[in-house]
Amino acid sequence: MAAHSYGASDAKIIFRHILPNMIGVIVVQVTIGFSSAIIAEATLSFLGLGVPPPMPSWGRDLSDARGYIRDAWWLVVVPAMTIITTVLSINFLGDGLRDALDPRMRTRG
Repeated sequence: MAAHSYGASDAKIIFRHILPNMIGVIVVQVTIGFSSAIIAEATLSFLGLGVPPPMPSWGRDLSDARGYIRDAWWLVVVPAMTIITTVLSINFLGDGLRDALDPRMRTRG
C-alpha cells in the first residue's frame, strides 16, 4: 500500500519488492526437486521400472551389481556414492545460491 501511495505500478512493486524476496525460496525448491528427480529415477531403475536398458542409469548399475556384492563390493559402492555426491552437490549449490541471492544479506554489507 505504501508503494501504491507513491505511485508505483503493480509491475514495479512485483519486480522491486516481491520477486527479490522469493527468488531464494524458488532456487531452493528447484534444486530440491532436481535432486528428488535423480533419486526417483535411480529408485525406479533399481526396481526395473526406469529407463530402457540401452540408456545408462545409476539405479540399474546398483541393481546389476547386487549379485556381486560379496566378491566385488565396489560395483555397488561407486554408483551409490555417485548418487549421494551428485544429490548433495546440487543441494549445496542451491543453498549457496539462496545465500547469494538473499536481499537481506546484500544490505548488511
